[in-house]
Formats: sequence, structure tokens, C-alpha cells
Amino acid sequence: MQVTQVTQVTQHRIIVVGAGYSGAIAAGRLARRLRREDVAITLVNAEPDFVERVRMHQLAVGQELRPRPFSEMFAGTGVRLRLARVTAVDVDRRTVTVTDGQSTEELPYDTLVYALGSAWNTQGVPGTAEHAHDIAGRSGALRLREHLAGLAAGQPVVVVGGGLTGLEAATEIAEARPDLDVALAARGGLGDWLSPKGARHLRKVVDRLGITVHEHTAVTAVEADRVTTADSTIPAAVTVWTTGFAVHPIAQATALKTDTTGRIEVDGTMRSLSHPDVYAIGDAARVMGPGDKPLRMSCASGVPTAWQAADSIASRLTGTKPTTVPLRYFNQCISLGRREGLIQYVTADDRARPAALTGRTAALYKELVCKGAAWGVANPTLGLPTRRRVVITQKPAEAVARAA
Repeated sequence: MQVTQVTQVTQHRIIVVGAGYSGAIAAGRLARRLRREDVAITLVNAEPDFVERVRMHQLAVGQELRPRPFSEMFAGTGVRLRLARVTAVDVDRRTVTVTDGQSTEELPYDTLVYALGSAWNTQGVPGTAEHAHDIAGRSGALRLREHLAGLAAGQPVVVVGGGLTGLEAATEIAEARPDLDVALAARGGLGDWLSPKGARHLRKVVDRLGITVHEHTAVTAVEADRVTTADSTIPAAVTVWTTGFAVHPIAQATALKTDTTGRIEVDGTMRSLSHPDVYAIGDAARVMGPGDKPLRMSCASGVPTAWQAADSIASRLTGTKPTTVPLRYFNQCISLGRREGLIQYVTADDRARPAALTGRTAALYKELVCKGAAWGVANPTLGLPTRRRVVITQKPAEAVARAA
């Protein structure tokens, strides 16, 4: 009698939750780093198309964006797309609960990549959730688009927030609808974080577009037809709220170690400090950058964290030592409508340098950056040759087949 032992290989289950820039890139990069027979990669997202978040101000003013279906972007990669909304994560049982509106399912994982990202932050200002519009996602941008299209000439639009998103929204609306009375309410000075050259150009473009700027103005309430500040009211047929982002609340409801804002605390490989089988990337992660400062929520931060996490996971699964790459900033890219732009060069820790690129050249530069970011989702290894490596940390089979 001859006895033969058969080793059954079980695929390592990787679940990526959230398919923004960071989540989609991480899933695709993992698929190109690891053999398909060794891993099962599932990408969970509520929408079937990739959303170019950096273009939501364009969508809001009526511009059509190129459709980017995940079915095409991940065709032939081995990434399985699960169209569903994440409702819970249990990091002790290693499961993700999802719903597609018809059924609820628990998905078990061996490694979780958490990339649920962020949404708009109302800052708790009364009336904001009821009366203001956001452009943090496609649904919000489409609602704003509908309301802007219904405004008659001369009606007032107020953009609250003087950061990058607020500047892009205000200038895009003013350029696309010069018949509207566009105002910008900024808590600080207009572009006060920019270099003198950058700030001068910004003010020049804002003035040319006829945007009224309310500097050093904190909005304390939003109503259907106005916003209220500490000492005045500003008429607003439409209010656009762009005062920052708030992370998805699910992480803070788990046993994961998070900071006070709900961002998951990670090491240099994007691995959770409390749960080593969880990696967090993009807006969901509290990543320390140069100067021991947390990286800001942005595409510029999210993309390199996705690269880092995917390569770290691949290294650990294939038995090689993970390496870390310093995460730093080079510039801030701001579109000021379709014909103007501002590229503010910055230090590694995101402080303005004297140099800035302005005008039409800067607008073209920003457009290339946007196109490059979308291209990078479909080409997560930047078009370079890839070699899928063998996973060596697979779970052994519990069953042994015998033959006589």
C-alpha cells in the first residue's frame, strides 16, 4: 500500500475596502505583485465607476467627465469587485460586513486594506447639513450641479472655506457662470499659506473673475437663503461647504487604534499599530510625514501610501523584508477655472517655497496631474514591468488525502 500526502493550498484573502485613489491603486498593485493562485483580492466599493474626486468642482458646473468603470480598469488583473457598502468591520473576528441593498454578507479576510477615506465635514455648524452642498463626492457634486443650473442670473452663491477645495470651487463656478454673484468666505486671509508670488496671482485671478472675498470670516450658521457670520449675513441662493474633510466613522467604532479624528494610526509600512493584519491608507490613515507632522488629507498623500501598503503586504507575504520610502510633498496644484492655475512649490513638510508657477502653464500642469492620477489607478506600477511573486505564508491544509 502506498500513502500519498497532498498539500492543499488555501489562498490568502486580501480585502480592500474603498475604491478611491488609494484603495483602487492598492488593489491593482497587489494584483501585479502577487500570483493569482496564491491570493484572492476583493475590492469593496459602493459604486461601479472610479470617481475622480479632484474633478468634482468641474462636475458641479456641468462639465462631463470620462466614465471609468472598474470592470474595465481591473479586467484581467484578478481583482474581484464587490459592489456593496461597508457597514461594519470586526478586526477581532477579521470580517467585513457589507450590504448591497438586497442582502447583507460577512466577508472574512486574512489581510485588510482600509481605504474608506473621508467625506465633507460640517464642523457642527447649524444648518450646514440641511442647507449647504458638498463636492466631496459624486452624489454631492451632482446635487450641486442641479441647483446651480436652476439659478437665474444675478443670484448669489457662497463658497465657505478658503482652502484648496474652496478656491477651486469658487473659481470654477465664477468662470462657468459669470452671470452669478459668487462670494468666498475664508476663515483666514485669502491664500495666506501661499508664497507672496502665489498669493498675488490668486488675488489677481479672483478679482478678474469678480469673486467677492470675505476674509477672516467664520460662518456660524447656514440657512436656505443666507449664511450668518459673527457680525453679518451674506445672501446665498446656494451655499457650497468646503471647510475640510471628516474620516469615515467605521474605524473609530472598531478596536483599531485611532487618533481623536478617527484616523487609523499606522507605522511607516501603513500597518496598523494595534492590529498587524490591517493596513490603512489615504485619508483614513494617520501617517507621520516630514517634521513629524501628519500628512494632510489629499490625493498627493493617498497615492504614495497606497504604493507603500501594497508593497509592504507583498513583501511580508513573500518572505522579504518590507522597505519604507520617505513620504514628502513637492507642490500644491490648484486649478483656478479652466484657463488659470497655480502650482505652489513646497518644502517636504508642505510649507510654501518662494517659487510658484502661474497662469495658463500652471493650468496645463494641473490638468496633467489630474490625468496622471487617473492613469495611475489603472497602471498602479506606473507602467513598469512587474513580476508576480510566490506567497510563502499560506495557510497549511488541515486535510490529508490518502490513496491505497
